[in-house]
Amino acid sequence: MNYQQTIDYLYAQLPMFQRIGTAAFKKDLTNTLALCAKLDNPQHAFPTIHVAGTNGKGSVSFMLAAIFQAAGYKTGLYVSPHYKDFRERIRVNGEYISKKYIVQFVENHKVDFETIQPSFFEMTVALTFDYFRSEKVDMAIIETGLGGRLDSTNIISPLVSVITNISFDHMNLLGDTLPLIAGEKAGIIKPNTPVVIGEEQAETRSVFEHKALEMNASHVFASQHFHCKKTASDGFETATFDVFKDDNLVYAGLKLNAIGDYQSKNLATVLQTIEVLPASFKTKIKESAIRDGLEHLKKWTKFIGRWHVIGQNPMIVCDSAHNEGGVQLAMSQLNQLIYNQLHIVIGFVSDKDWRKTMSLFPKNAIYYFAKANIPRGLDAKILAEEAGKLGFHGKSYRSVRTALAQARRRAAVNDFIFVGGSIFIVGEVI
Repeated sequence: MNYQQTIDYLYAQLPMFQRIGTAAFKKDLTNTLALCAKLDNPQHAFPTIHVAGTNGKGSVSFMLAAIFQAAGYKTGLYVSPHYKDFRERIRVNGEYISKKYIVQFVENHKVDFETIQPSFFEMTVALTFDYFRSEKVDMAIIETGLGGRLDSTNIISPLVSVITNISFDHMNLLGDTLPLIAGEKAGIIKPNTPVVIGEEQAETRSVFEHKALEMNASHVFASQHFHCKKTASDGFETATFDVFKDDNLVYAGLKLNAIGDYQSKNLATVLQTIEVLPASFKTKIKESAIRDGLEHLKKWTKFIGRWHVIGQNPMIVCDSAHNEGGVQLAMSQLNQLIYNQLHIVIGFVSDKDWRKTMSLFPKNAIYYFAKANIPRGLDAKILAEEAGKLGFHGKSYRSVRTALAQARRRAAVNDFIFVGGSIFIVGEVI
């Protein structure tokens, strides 16, 4: 099989959460462990940092990878889902896994797939670990997919566990309260392994404290120690921060190659994580590497999809926020901008409570409703009709690209176009 045939085979044979949703979710680690056992447990061949959380875990993972790369470490990065290309999930020093490696891996392990019957995600995690071992990475940053406790990535023994924050998402799988969701995320906390929690939240603090105590794991809330104050932004690529630790200025004029205001919280989490690394790593990560990695984040890692500027005159921004917490942050950013008319290209997946998320968007925008090109995508006509009942008015379009093209045609130079609602909507325009 060639590469495209291999990817088509995986999509057809292995249940994929990105496409079909809950039916692809496996409620234990049995398949991942069995598949990795067939590979002689590659997950133990390199040091890791494990990153979970409702929002920000992708950004934190990319920032950490950029810093390690800038410090001279050969760095693996695993993230999910992908926007356009499956290979986005697996990269070493910012370069995607080769098509040849994927084809050979699938050919070599088809029998194992048929025996074990893993999900698409379970297979991808095994492939990732196998690839990182073959590349002899010095460090791998591993982002969880969904939750933590039962996530396929949760078979590693990391140097540090990181949990960014807790918000409502995937409640049908993780629980319908913040403490229940936090309990699932806390499942990545390992015995005698430090854990960094990005944001201290009243509803979830005790969950993490109790789990850390149970695991004899030191824990720290980044928001208690680091405060990142944005001092400037070019509005397109880079924001500048003064960073304070325990009220002392530690990084003046720190540049970050990402402009969403919400990145200040992720930046604090990243810097706190560097602080708790084992001495053998921490001493090699100089301030120069932190500054270089963050200022050139996109160059080092190919970071995309977060408050991503894809056009000017009118300004067009897409953002992959897709749950209450993420959308609240994106809308807060949007509310700070000056424009004449707001245009929003939007779509959701059908297996989430999209109405609650939709309610966070402004009603004074012109809406362009679209369906992401995946089976889980919510039908655009249904979305337009139901959203209209809630006071959000616009037309439905046959594709995301068609919707964006119409928004471009209607928008004046001083208008603003926002594209979002789902990572899959964003993936079709970047």
